[in-house]
Amino acid sequence: MDGRVTISELEKVYGEGAERTKAIEDLSFEVEGGEFVSVVGPSGCGKSTLLYLIAGFLDVTSGTIAVDGEPIDGPGTDRGVVFQDYALFPWRTVFENVTYGLEEDGVPKEERQSIAQKYIDLVDLDGFEDKYPKELSGGMKQRVGIARTLAYEPKILLMDEPFGALDQPLREALQDQLRDIWDDLGKTIVFITHDVEEAVYLSERVLIMTRHPGTKKTVTEVGLDRSGTREDIVTSDEFADYKNTVWKSLHEETQTEVKL
Repeated sequence: MDGRVTISELEKVYGEGAERTKAIEDLSFEVEGGEFVSVVGPSGCGKSTLLYLIAGFLDVTSGTIAVDGEPIDGPGTDRGVVFQDYALFPWRTVFENVTYGLEEDGVPKEERQSIAQKYIDLVDLDGFEDKYPKELSGGMKQRVGIARTLAYEPKILLMDEPFGALDQPLREALQDQLRDIWDDLGKTIVFITHDVEEAVYLSERVLIMTRHPGTKKTVTEVGLDRSGTREDIVTSDEFADYKNTVWKSLHEETQTEVKL
């Protein structure tokens, strides 16, 4: 499984004429197969637009996005998206939500049940298969969303601020769980966040985007020693150094934005 994402001279423009707005310009970047990359930037810099372009939900204006060397031409099962707002079907149980994509793809019943249970167990929701979304906490709903996306086994996991609406303790718990899932499955992850600490804690690299229109500003390689506990990691000097590096680069863009 590769899952390499190559972005070349990407531009995205919304609207026509006087209503024309450039969201992204001249963005080139590559995410290696199996790599965890976070994207941060000022509000309105095109982070989510970039994610939806990779997902194939939006058409590029110019430039290319390729997966393993093949230009994308729309959504595909090689890419899975986890949204901030969960996007679960309220009339379907946890199990039925996780099997939904498999049903749409015509996977036989026994096979999809086995696959769904595998990923329900992976996100620690064993015993909640028959619950409906209204009976779940926010964190549990997001875990259902992750399990549903993993169930059709995409090469690439695209995550749009998936923990942004959660309180800090729950957010941290799901961050740790996501790292465990990534360690287990080795999928490519592109993770959108506005939280610098989250980006540094989770990622191998952090892409910092400029203010609108968004393009690559800097890329920070994160070489943390992750062998200890969460407390060991986030209180280390190296974590503080990486966090400060990303924060300074991002702060330069937000300060520029405020002055204009």
